[in-house]
Amino acid sequence: MGGPRAMTVYRTLPQRARSLVGAWCFLDHYGPDDVATTGGMRVPRHPHTGLATVSWLFTGHIDHLDSAGNAAPVRPGELNLMIAGQGITHSETSRSDTLHGVQLWYALPDATRFCPNHFEHYVPEPVTEPGVTARVFLGELLGSASPVQTRTPDILGAELVLEPDATVALDVRPDFEHAVLADAGTVTVNATAVEHRCLAYVPPGADTLVLTAGPERARVLVLGGVPLEERIVMWWNFVGRSHEEIVEFRRRYQAELGFEPADQADAGKPPLFGRFPPAQPPALPAPAIPATRLVPRRQPRDKRP
Repeated sequence: MGGPRAMTVYRTLPQRARSLVGAWCFLDHYGPDDVATTGGMRVPRHPHTGLATVSWLFTGHIDHLDSAGNAAPVRPGELNLMIAGQGITHSETSRSDTLHGVQLWYALPDATRFCPNHFEHYVPEPVTEPGVTARVFLGELLGSASPVQTRTPDILGAELVLEPDATVALDVRPDFEHAVLADAGTVTVNATAVEHRCLAYVPPGADTLVLTAGPERARVLVLGGVPLEERIVMWWNFVGRSHEEIVEFRRRYQAELGFEPADQADAGKPPLFGRFPPAQPPALPAPAIPATRLVPRRQPRDKRP
């Protein structure tokens, strides 16, 4: 991600084998990076619909700015949750010498995907148990419950640091499916080794996750949720339910930011993607819609035609 100097981003969701874990639909993992070498994160204003973004850092500092009037830092161990709802734009700029973290999205269910946008900043208190320290930023785990309102039912997000050679058995909801991202050190999940930067998947039915660290301290991200039964269409920064919705989201964004002419039907409508503070870098134009029709994502469990 970036220009001549670029920051490498590792995408573990979506992938061919799996598109979703619960409502989680996107997981990017990056760093640790020397910003002087890579140029860091410089993401100009861009849009989102129908989803929420979760910014979580292990190292570094990012400035967040959005069209709902929120300007907030992203720091290690602190959650920034931006619910796009019917539409929002934001920018992200790193302000540190090193950068290491994840960018996560979850799809909003049909009942709330057109809600007003919303932003929350939350600093979870660390929970320490034998062999593990956890920071639960969404949902509930190890007796720690996040107060953050997600506008989606039944979701989990937590960072766990395991001491060397520690084994931790986590009580989890059996109606959840779970994913464990291996960030640092070596770790096994339910006796299966998970390589660095890889994602372990545990289907619904398990009421325990057993995590075991290797000879060094290990850090993982645990995500989970009730399987999302809705079929989503995800393209660029938009989540919708059909090809036509995505085309309309793109058209409105391009028109509102002046990249393409507006339609007379837009006259008098409030901006879908909001206002933005002045004196900011130019916004990102949307790429062209693919020549083929956008289709809903399919999950391995989905047997529908």
